[in-house]
Amino acid sequence: MRINFFTSPNHTRLVPFNYQQKLVGRLHQWLGENALHDTISLYSISWLGRGEVRSGALSFPNGTSFHISAASDAMLADVVEGLQTDPEINWGMKVTSIMPQREPVFEDHARFVMQSPVLIKRKVEDGTQQFYYHTDEVAGQYLTETMRAKMAHAGVEGDISLRFDREYDKPRIKMATYRGVKNKGSLCPVIAEGDPHCLAFAWNVGIGNSTGIGFGAIK
Repeated sequence: MRINFFTSPNHTRLVPFNYQQKLVGRLHQWLGENALHDTISLYSISWLGRGEVRSGALSFPNGTSFHISAASDAMLADVVEGLQTDPEINWGMKVTSIMPQREPVFEDHARFVMQSPVLIKRKVEDGTQQFYYHTDEVAGQYLTETMRAKMAHAGVEGDISLRFDREYDKPRIKMATYRGVKNKGSLCPVIAEGDPHCLAFAWNVGIGNSTGIGFGAIK
């Protein structure tokens, strides 16, 4: 399930480009005490939309929107409950309305258009993290591995395979900084094949690594 959030303009100050940490922090404040920190993310949070660049930051004169999708309806219910007591986000911006959205009815094939970059990272021999992109041959293998790990963690049985859409003519690599770490992911549609309920699970939890901090959100 997904909750779409619609906000007021940022009345008091501009929004920094690396706003995701503040947005994720607000999500966890709405959730209250929870066990989601430092666990495999069975949810995804999107980036803010429709921003204007001003003075090296972002402005949302007409407000903005974002969404949180999750495998657990109960988690989303907790977010909405917490939101009722304090709809403020940051930067003079607050949630003005919400709209729930059920996952689509899938067949055995889907093309996911991404709202935020897909992050693929793996630890290499020297202990550092290496990023992989839509141009790497192993990208589909790693996307599939990550999704199957999430399915196993959630107790979802079935099969799924993921790969980037190599026929898409405008893929981009985009960087975003989170807690001082520069992460680079691919803005490129993802082709999913498998059991329909597994595709629905993927739509809810997002694609790739770090979906809980703003990467791999599906439009």
